[in-house]
Amino acid sequence: MAEGLFENVYNPDVLSCLANLSNDEVFTPPEVVNQMLDMLPQELFSDPDTTFLDPACKTGVFLRETAKRLIKGLEPQFPDLQERIDHIFHKQLFGIAITELTSLLSRRGLYCSKYPNSNYSVSRFDDAQGNIHFKRINHKWEKGKCVYCGASESQYERGDELETHAYEWIHTIKPEEIFNMKFDVIISNPPYQLSDGGNGKSAKPIYQHFVNTAKKMKPRYISMVIPSRWFSGGKGLDDFRREMLSDKRIKKLVDYENFKDIFPGVDLAGGACYFLWDRDYAGICEVANYKEGVFSVSNRYLDEYDIFIRQNMAVNIVKKVTSKATALLSDRVSARKPFGLPTNYPPQDCGVPCWFIQKIGLKYANKNDIDNSKGYLNKWKFIVPKAPIAGQTDFSKPVAFYYDGNTKIAKPGECCTESFIVLGAFDTEEEVKAYRSYIFTKTVRFLLLQTVVSQDVTKKNFCFIPDLGSYSGIYTDEQLCKMWEITTDEWNYIDSRIYNIGGE
Repeated sequence: MAEGLFENVYNPDVLSCLANLSNDEVFTPPEVVNQMLDMLPQELFSDPDTTFLDPACKTGVFLRETAKRLIKGLEPQFPDLQERIDHIFHKQLFGIAITELTSLLSRRGLYCSKYPNSNYSVSRFDDAQGNIHFKRINHKWEKGKCVYCGASESQYERGDELETHAYEWIHTIKPEEIFNMKFDVIISNPPYQLSDGGNGKSAKPIYQHFVNTAKKMKPRYISMVIPSRWFSGGKGLDDFRREMLSDKRIKKLVDYENFKDIFPGVDLAGGACYFLWDRDYAGICEVANYKEGVFSVSNRYLDEYDIFIRQNMAVNIVKKVTSKATALLSDRVSARKPFGLPTNYPPQDCGVPCWFIQKIGLKYANKNDIDNSKGYLNKWKFIVPKAPIAGQTDFSKPVAFYYDGNTKIAKPGECCTESFIVLGAFDTEEEVKAYRSYIFTKTVRFLLLQTVVSQDVTKKNFCFIPDLGSYSGIYTDEQLCKMWEITTDEWNYIDSRIYNIGGE
């Protein structure tokens, strides 16, 4: 019955079709799975004792593609195809589905039947789950949030007719007891986020919990495909970033700046990456960055900087520039809410002049609501939007950031809401104009780009830009390239990554 089912390639592949659908759950294309499997030592697929786990099954594609390799690799040990398949499916491949529906889909993809105890399964099991388990789990609520994943109780406290999205792998303190066994390889594309009940469509990342739980299991290898936003940290990811960047067991990291290059039909700001974690390795990481059909590969330590620089070509430029800096703009730029006024602060009829979002412009704020603890109010201020590239998700394309149309010089006595951050505050108008010209250079904006993986920009994103201390005149890229000894080839690369708007 199993003859030929795993030996032929069907076109189109139904799992390739699913991977092209836009959905909250991102399905993994088979070609990506195979690129991840290629990173593993290939002798694993000739070892009848190697065990594999996908702790977040959606379509079963990871297990299916692994099965294809094992079926070929174990032929010398198990010449009989049915005996070989039975051994692989019963002893080597295991999965935990994220929903009841995906459990059926995964079993159908692996066993050729959603019920592996039926006559239609290519390998018969005694129960209807086989080795792809699904167990409905409830969140553990504390103060309106799940203590395991941070999901909002108001969003995910549901009846039995709806999925809880409380994933078993990350809702237990003893994941090893799910199958009562150890695994050699944990490989997956975990769920990325859950609503945390914040304003608008606020969501909390959860993929880091899947990675951390996998590490606790101490397998020989871990490979997962996850969003690249962790490169610079952020909401719930700061600790994860530090741990990942300092983990010398990460042997390979493959980064796609455009999410659609790895997941067609899905658009997510910041791109995606997959990695190989090797329990017995401790050394330098092979970093591959994908752009416009070409991989750039280099060997480097991930924790050379606090924020990971994804473009290999940019590393030397950043290193050269920061080595000449005595101070950095991350110490000058304001934190969010520079005057304590939230984005939704209502304009007042009179009071202190205040800059609101673009469509409102300059209105007023109550002086009693203003926090001037940083002393910005009576200075000349260069203010910029906290989301200067809203709408752009593909960072492999040139980026604009700041220009005349989305920045403002706020006069002494003027403030702003959280829609803006203060990039610099000065005593004179001449200084703030000079500073603005510095920020508008492509070189400075290129240094900013190296830290950006989402549409928001905060003070920490300015950590690679030198603070010149005093500012006068008009700054040009030619002047900065000479100051920082940037070569012609390096400038051409900078020029290709940043574009101008409005005849700057």
